Amino acid sequence: MAFRLKLCPAKTNIDFFAAAPVTFGASVVAMIASVIIWAVMGLNFGIDFRGGTTIRTESTQVVDVATYREALQGMNLGDISITEVFDPGFRADQHVAMIRIGAQDETQSITPEQIASVEAALKTVDPAITFPSVESVGPKVSAELIWSAILAVAAGCVGIGIYIWLRFEWQFALGSVAALFHDVLVTIGIFSLFQIKFDLTTIAALLTILGYSINDTVVVFDRLRENLVKYKTMPLRDVMNLSVNETLSRTLMTVMTTLIALVSLLIFGGDVIRGFIFAITFGVLIGTYSSIYMAKNIVLYLGVDRGGPKKDNRAGTQFAKADA
Repeated sequence: MAFRLKLCPAKTNIDFFAAAPVTFGASVVAMIASVIIWAVMGLNFGIDFRGGTTIRTESTQVVDVATYREALQGMNLGDISITEVFDPGFRADQHVAMIRIGAQDETQSITPEQIASVEAALKTVDPAITFPSVESVGPKVSAELIWSAILAVAAGCVGIGIYIWLRFEWQFALGSVAALFHDVLVTIGIFSLFQIKFDLTTIAALLTILGYSINDTVVVFDRLRENLVKYKTMPLRDVMNLSVNETLSRTLMTVMTTLIALVSLLIFGGDVIRGFIFAITFGVLIGTYSSIYMAKNIVLYLGVDRGGPKKDNRAGTQFAKADA
């Protein structure tokens, strides 16, 4: 007999609205806290958004940050940040450091001649040092990238909202967009709280989160639409609970298989993509939560047109009681 792994029973009867005041309140608190943390602590912008030059170094010798800094003194490079990079995937003799040099004027970062001088200075203290990558972004370009990133995320939310509106009803569109806004805002709050580097790869991760979260939400909404036709006299709250229970096994299986791949990349993928993978991993978790506890709760508050012949002005529309 074949063994089939089940993350939950085939048929469940969980009342997902039982803790609605707690879960919905926790989401609101998390969003408010994210805004406050973001305003107070700000984001640890990467070189993409801050402007400047990042030089990645590798050597067989142990990184001595103080020696590196001393070698670069007197070169009039302005703000310099030197950090040693640790990664379990590195070889025993692989020592990596990131040198960030802030942009010095409003038009460009440091010049190619200055980069060559930096590399020459570091070679005097460590002849075995190499420079696998050098990235430069000017302040004007970084400002444009910030606006482009904001527009990309906003356009993604609006486009998804229009798609859901056309596919379902406007109540579903509002619930979906609110859930996406919740996912993005809480993820940004986590990045601000732990001062994780926020760069263009993080924006790519946020857009990926939008796609994953809405995919999970659409699965629940699709089953809800089918059940609204099938159980026309069942209260809306019960139909929603039934729909989430019927899709729960699929939701858990999807999130678990996705997390297996993401956690593997988080551990063995290296420091270059760690911020990107962390954002997606957190986004998958928060997206699953919001599809179960956020989107449908908002739809319940707004009410759904149940369709069918209308005997009076309210016969075809059932609005939920605000107890969930």
